[in-house]
Order: sequence, then structure tokens, then C-alpha cells
Amino acid sequence: MCLAAVVEPGHPAVAEAVAEYGAAQVWASLTRPGSELPLGLRARTVKPGELRERTRAERLRFVIPGDAEWPAPLSDLAGCEPVNQLSGEPLGLWLAGGGDLAELAAQSVAVVGSRASTPYGDTVAAELAAELSESGRSIFSGGAYGIDAAAHRGCLAGRTPTVAVMAGGLDQPYPTGHRPLFDRIAERGVVVSELAPGEHPTRVRFLARNRLIAALTPGTVLVEAAARSGARNTVTWANVLGRIVMAVPGPVTSATSVTPHLLIRESEAILVARASDVLELLSPLGRANPRPPSERRPTDELSADELRVFEAVPGRGSLGAGDLALKAGVALPTCLALLDQLADQGFLVQNVLGQWQLPPRGGQCVR
Repeated sequence: MCLAAVVEPGHPAVAEAVAEYGAAQVWASLTRPGSELPLGLRARTVKPGELRERTRAERLRFVIPGDAEWPAPLSDLAGCEPVNQLSGEPLGLWLAGGGDLAELAAQSVAVVGSRASTPYGDTVAAELAAELSESGRSIFSGGAYGIDAAAHRGCLAGRTPTVAVMAGGLDQPYPTGHRPLFDRIAERGVVVSELAPGEHPTRVRFLARNRLIAALTPGTVLVEAAARSGARNTVTWANVLGRIVMAVPGPVTSATSVTPHLLIRESEAILVARASDVLELLSPLGRANPRPPSERRPTDELSADELRVFEAVPGRGSLGAGDLALKAGVALPTCLALLDQLADQGFLVQNVLGQWQLPPRGGQCVR
């Protein structure tokens, strides 16, 4: 906990030292009297007892690799290719909320995008998150304004918890306007940070936070992002980690469509338009993929001659067999036989005058 409180997130050298020597030995070397290293000077300002008590006072818990709640996918960050000179598995995580982070990460999807989102993007993100939640997937995002917030709210409307990964201490929610949202997330889900209580977000910490979102989930969906967007950094991390990257297309006239369209064009992301597309990509090989409801109509099963006769019947009113034969371009005997077949299948009925018409509303016929 003390190391995590003094080491900036994504510091690969410290993470490697902890993996080789253990946290206790690394901490001892930093706090050794006479050390003038900047990290050592900062380490000597930390009071372990006070840090532990502040964590408890804020109703937080601290987990480390090997704990039951530690998500195994985070180990993929160890030794992976750096992005913006950041890398390495977290030393530990501060958590708030009633959910189990490891369990939620096992069946999850990250949904990220622009803070300056459009109504189109907010609607897509919310509906996508809600449908994925109804399918049993937890939604991970960064808690920011725009697409992140829409994704969290969409998941809250579903049946699974959502997880917000923060770039500052959990005692100082950022953005502050989302405090009610974070409280709702924590009821059944989890709010996560790599930073100790009291730490504030910075640009580098946001970039380091993005690697956690990408690592915790098997797939990342980008909804909207302009040419220069922090969400693009999350996608880069997902690609480096070998995760599935997906992007939702948008209007070609919108500036927030630039990055999703570029990723799709450059084959860095797979186009998705609905939750079923996402679920299909995340389904294990050999498992039946979800399919949208059938769009076939009853008339699709009719033969060409049956369809010609059926289409000759007016939407309102009725016609005799002779007129239908002329309109459909078939011989009268053939038309009579086809009319009987269509009646047997429920597509047509014969009225008291002996003419043919569509069945009353509520019958089988659907044009």
C-alpha cells in the first residue's frame, strides 16, 4: 500500500523490481536513511499507519496480486510493450463498492469514448450498455462526462453492475459532478483507483488509468472519439494487450466519428452496430453466436407464381379469379389452383360474392 501511494501508476521499473525482490524489500530500499532519490524522499513522507487508517475511514479496501478479488487479466500488463512510456501491472488497487472486481471483470466489456459526445453517441452508448448488461456483461468505463457516463447509466438500467476506473483518489471523485453517479455505481458495482486517497488526477494518470480499463476487459468498444481523444489511448492499450477492439460508426459529418472510422478503415477495430455484434465477437469459439430476430416474412416461402397471384390482390377490396389471372399474367386454371393453395395457407379468403381478398386484420397474412 505504501509503495502504491508513492509510485506513479504505470512505472515499469518499480513494478519489475517488486516482481523480482518483493514489495517489502523495495520499500526498505526506498526508505533507507541517506537515500536522496526523489522516490525515496517521497517515500519517507508516508506514514503507513495513517495511510491504512485513512483507507478504512473512507470505507475503501486495498487489494494486491494474489488476493481473491484481484483480476487475473491484469497480469498481462507485466512486461507488455509500453504505451506513452507507461507499462507494468499495478502494485495494488483501492476499491469502493459492493461488487467483486474479479468476478465482474470475468464477464465484462469496456465502453469508452469522447467527453464531448453527441446525442447520437450518448444514445448508442447507453442502449449498447443496457443490452450488454441484460446479456450478463458488466460495463467498465472511466466515469468521465460524455460516453463514459452514458455507458455507466445504461448498465445501471440493466441487470449487471458497472465498474468505474478512476485517475485519482477515491475520496475525491472526479469529475465532482458525477458523485451521485459514483454512489450508484458503488451500490452493486465497484469504483477502482490505482492512486491513494488524497491524490488528484493528472494527464499522465489518465493515460495510466486507460491501461487498466483495457486490461480488465476482454473487449473494448469505442463509440465516439475525435482525432485527438484520450479514448484513443485506451484502444491502443487494448491492441497492445491483444484484446478485441470494436468501434461504432457514426455520421461522416461528425468530428467525433473521425477516430472510430479511422480505426475501422485501418483494420484496428471491428465495426459493431448493436449488442449482438459485440457478444458474437466475445463468444468463445464453438459457442452458438447470438443472432438478431428473423426478418423473414411469411410470403418469402411462396413460389414465384403464388407470389404473383398474391400480389395481384388489392390491399382493400376484392377481385374475381378472372381479373386476378389477367393481373398476375397466368392462365385462369392455373390461377384458380394457386388461389386455392393461398387460401389453404391462410394468405387469402373468398368472400360471399366468390371474389378473393386479404384476410381480416389479425389473420396470418403479412405482406
